[in-house]
Amino acid sequence: MPLSKNSNVFSGNPLNRASERRGDAAWLEALQAGPDSLCLPLWNGQPFTEKTADGKIQLAYVPGGMANELAGGWERLLFMGLWKDTAVFAVDMEGAPDPADGPLSGLGKFADLRQVAMALPGSEAAIAATAKGMFEWRRKHRFCASCGEPSQVSDGGWKRVCPACRTEHFPRTDPVVIMLAVKGDKCLVGRQAMWPAGMFSALAGFLEPGESIEEACARELKEEAGLNAVAVRYHSTQPWPYPNSLMIGLIAEVDSEDAAPDQTELEAVRWFAREEARQLINGGFDGCFAPPPLAIAHQLIKSWAEEG
Repeated sequence: MPLSKNSNVFSGNPLNRASERRGDAAWLEALQAGPDSLCLPLWNGQPFTEKTADGKIQLAYVPGGMANELAGGWERLLFMGLWKDTAVFAVDMEGAPDPADGPLSGLGKFADLRQVAMALPGSEAAIAATAKGMFEWRRKHRFCASCGEPSQVSDGGWKRVCPACRTEHFPRTDPVVIMLAVKGDKCLVGRQAMWPAGMFSALAGFLEPGESIEEACARELKEEAGLNAVAVRYHSTQPWPYPNSLMIGLIAEVDSEDAAPDQTELEAVRWFAREEARQLINGGFDGCFAPPPLAIAHQLIKSWAEEG
């Protein structure tokens, strides 16, 4: 049962993470060696996929026994959780050549998650995003931040422990506020110079230490567009595995339409009336277009546009 009426791509992981049992190494070993265990390979962050009989795309799992051969140990394995009584793991594969042309030949192909996320069942996109985000974290935290020594994987891949100083390291998630500024019957979107020509999106920025979500929203609106927030309401969140963010979607009421881009983060801002915002998310308006439905920015604009 969904916990929110607003659900975004990469949320809704259906697995029982069994986090309370990750510290039981014997239990994990037994699950991994079990005849029914499954494993999702990822190669350079791309999940392994296959086509169904009716031509749809789904994740492609390999038997747990094969995962042992592919991983060569727990350093590249991740315990994802349980699907009913079936243990599900992921294996991290790097470098070249493409394993789909080698040990996984004929079993499927690797695909860029951003490109196939909307084609995958929602629950499977969430599983793949979880694995991708975790492997990104583990890849960048192989050494202890306290003493610099190599760390070791623990708790089914959800923790790293330094054998030298015993410091424990846990996955990092970076919170990002992403907000649609509104004033009356208009909403504000902006664009960065690096984006495709004509693309406008909601404003966003990282949450800073000692800052509430609402305060971060107000600060970013002031910094990037010169606007003062007077009220902030929550919309939804989206796990975003590029590399390890949690997008916190907000609707922010502002006190004026006197907006100006800071020319650092944003090169332009633009107000859209509701009907114009509907056109923006449904294929474009006056040479402008919104991010694809994959992105929470699209859902923020759509949600507000359909309110009135």
